[in-house]
Amino acid sequence: MATVLQPLHVERKIDYGYLLYFGLHFAGFMATTLLMTWGVFVLFFLLIGSFSLDGMMNHLQNMTSRYLAADGPRVSQFKMIVGVVHMVISGACLFFRRHAILPRDTGRRERHA
Repeated sequence: MATVLQPLHVERKIDYGYLLYFGLHFAGFMATTLLMTWGVFVLFFLLIGSFSLDGMMNHLQNMTSRYLAADGPRVSQFKMIVGVVHMVISGACLFFRRHAILPRDTGRRERHA
């Protein structure tokens, strides 16, 4: 006569501390990526201003005066361009920083495995 084995139900407890740790780590990762993206924008304006603060401010003043004088469709087109460029730069930063998304806590896995 064959014995039917019942599968063991292992109850796994949720480690809320680790979830909070991961949440804080991921929030820091996203904040750092956002700051890097904004830094690329500043670097671009420094570049077109010949890496001088005066040149950068002149270009920003020129862009501001044209933005304020633009009509509605032109402003929405500018916002769309800036949004798409921001997404592309953010995607590139996320791609090159993908190794840092998960926290490096290998000792924890070995202890609780």
